[in-house]
Amino acid sequence: MDEKLRILLCEDDENLGMLLREYLQAKGYSAELFPDGEQGYKAFLKTKYDLCVLDVMMPKKDGFTLAQEIRQANAEIPIIFLTAKTLKEDILEGFKIGADDYITKPFSMEELTFRIEAILRRVRGKRNKESNMYKIGKFTFDTQKQILSIGEKQTKLTTKESELLGLLCAHANEILQRDFALKTIWIDDNYFNARSMDVYITKLRKHLKDDDSIEIINIHGKGYKLITPEQE
Repeated sequence: MDEKLRILLCEDDENLGMLLREYLQAKGYSAELFPDGEQGYKAFLKTKYDLCVLDVMMPKKDGFTLAQEIRQANAEIPIIFLTAKTLKEDILEGFKIGADDYITKPFSMEELTFRIEAILRRVRGKRNKESNMYKIGKFTFDTQKQILSIGEKQTKLTTKESELLGLLCAHANEILQRDFALKTIWIDDNYFNARSMDVYITKLRKHLKDDDSIEIINIHGKGYKLITPEQE
């Protein structure tokens, strides 16, 4: 990394917190550790961070409350929750608040860094493109309104369709890794989510069928590639 990315790390388990901080620093990140939500929030207001890793169960201010306050101050910053909770309701609560990912303890350090890197790649992709609009052959894709247009015809995409097409556009004429897409959009690359993504790829192909110059191809064992002349 040319410039160290700053991570706000809030974890009340001292041993785990120090282990996480040291590991992230060894990976080239600048990680600052705080033992509770109150200290974490004070630090967030003073420092510009690129990503937050928050434990859910913390003293003084829990991770959900902290995330809500962070979201009010910065709607875009990625947030990953760490928790021992595996209840579906808690996971859904985290995503409703605006979590980008949710990791249940115990987890491997490699899994955490994989998820951090996947989220940061997605964020960088958005920033690098600096555009809410993509030109795909004869189509125009508005990522904010989730509308795909060709001539007078407009198709309103679902959120999943829009997120998947946005990833394909950000990697146009490159391989969009299957695991990366699943982790980014579906959070988990399990069998059922993989089948779900296949269904959405089929839907996108139908939406794009009015332009013969566009194609979404399968790259066996790797992922998908959006073939579009404008990006070559």
